[in-house]
Amino acid sequence: MTKQSFVKGTLILVFAGLITRLLGFINRIVVARLMGEEGIGLYNMALPTLFLIYTLSQFGLPIAISKRVAEAEANNNTRQIKKILVISLAITGTLSVVFTIGMIVSAPLIAKHFLTDDRTLYPLLAITPMVPISAIASVIRGYFQGRQNMKPQSYAQVIEQIIRISCVAFFVKLLLPYGIEFAACGAMISVIIGELTSLLFMLRMFRFHKRITLHHRFFAYLSSGKDTLKSLLSIALPSTGSRLVGSISNFLEPILVSQSLAIAGIQTVIATKQYGALTGYAIPLLFLPTFITHSLAIALIPNISEAEAKHQRHLIHYRIHQAIRISFASGAIATVILTMFAEPILMFMYGTSSASPFLILMAPFFILLYIQFPLNAALQALDYAKPAMWNNIISTIVKFVILITLTTNPTFGIMGAAIAITIGFVLGTFLHLATLYKVAKFRIPAIDVLRMILLLTATWLISYLLKQWIPLYASSLQALLLLFSLIFILYIFLLFILRFITKDELRQIPWIQRFIH
Repeated sequence: MTKQSFVKGTLILVFAGLITRLLGFINRIVVARLMGEEGIGLYNMALPTLFLIYTLSQFGLPIAISKRVAEAEANNNTRQIKKILVISLAITGTLSVVFTIGMIVSAPLIAKHFLTDDRTLYPLLAITPMVPISAIASVIRGYFQGRQNMKPQSYAQVIEQIIRISCVAFFVKLLLPYGIEFAACGAMISVIIGELTSLLFMLRMFRFHKRITLHHRFFAYLSSGKDTLKSLLSIALPSTGSRLVGSISNFLEPILVSQSLAIAGIQTVIATKQYGALTGYAIPLLFLPTFITHSLAIALIPNISEAEAKHQRHLIHYRIHQAIRISFASGAIATVILTMFAEPILMFMYGTSSASPFLILMAPFFILLYIQFPLNAALQALDYAKPAMWNNIISTIVKFVILITLTTNPTFGIMGAAIAITIGFVLGTFLHLATLYKVAKFRIPAIDVLRMILLLTATWLISYLLKQWIPLYASSLQALLLLFSLIFILYIFLLFILRFITKDELRQIPWIQRFIH
């Protein structure tokens, strides 16, 4: 099995993430145009419940698997790797069955009394098969990540999106005549088919590259894995708490938003449409750069774990600094573009600019979210998952307090939810930075902060000037794409001038390395 360097492994994940995001946006455009804001609202109201159950069934094990497998790999301990996989599969398999049944039983109660829209029952029931499929897939992903081979999960992500986008239009159109809630079920079914195909592919890759036969003496390894279980739980429990906070937050968010908007006097159908515009149109665009930062976070955990096992403290600091620098570079251009060109982007993508106020308000602050992913991963890799969990709890509580306070006020309405979400992300990032300084004496140098400010300012000025030079961008897609291309080309020059990309990092890319030599 091929092990990749940090930069190469990250690039593999980034390219796969880019393809996945592009396909995902095509999928969202298709679904949005077929189902409209109301259908998207129903779809997005049901998804947080899935993510909550998904988190509970995973039990925080993917991160724990990645870290412990990386440590075992550093010591060439194949027996320990098998114990990790056996115990992880036993835990996730059992929990996924229990929570799947619980989800089916509780779906009517959640739909009627929490989401305040009976129609969400059908999407909730339709998505339940996803839980065991995703739970098993997460274990296999954690194994490949721990061995620093990012290719299998990268290929699997692309395959999943291709299958999903191939199925979604068919199932949505097939079920749309029966009602918007059944159309949302069709979108859910396409998600399940894509995830199942992805799992089957990763299982095939596991068998192809295997050094381990899982079924051989499975129960013997299970019964003798007490110490392995403890080592996994030392990471998994706080990681579960951290992810659980996020999942509970996502689960409660549509409930609190719908209830708060009802208190503000906004009707259910209008509230669902507003929430659909925020979560179906604005949030996905704001999260677009996170495929890079998430890739960095995934690659960071086994790299820092290996460096810690070898007591390479300087390398740990360098990797965190490197991840923050690249994360900021990936998010700065998105921040500027989404702020300055919110309306034309939304119009060309979805045929409506109703979500533009959300983008203009939230985009300038989301740059801090983009560096939050590697910060969180660094804390988990250093065995400080518990402080990371508390940071997430604090930021979530603050978010909900602000959300309820503002959204129940008719003056703010749904905009109160957007403000609360933004403040929650900003606070979480600063708390993670403070914790890293406390436990590892890590800080972002002042010169880097200055470079970040210069990058944002220069990108904004370039975008503003080009915007004046190509005035047809608002009415012509070709003009808008030309404008974005010019901004991107000049932005790449800025990254090199301000040293956000270094020559050493370029040398780690195989085809550039061959070109240099």
